[in-house]
Amino acid sequence: MNEPLAERVRPKTLEDYISQRHLVGADGSLTLQIKKGNIPSLILWGPPGTGKTTLAHIIANESERPFYT
Repeated sequence: MNEPLAERVRPKTLEDYISQRHLVGADGSLTLQIKKGNIPSLILWGPPGTGKTTLAHIIANESERPFYT
């Protein structure tokens, strides 16, 4: 329980990620690419706190690839 609150409530799966449904929804283009195992190169851009790192973690977990910070 030493983990910060932000880490404890961070979405862990694409189903939990509530933004950008056209990309990560059930029929979203990124979701379909992850299921196929064909993840394109991505640049996630936006202001702080919008979920870029969270989405990157989810992509790494869903595709069973390493995530380096």
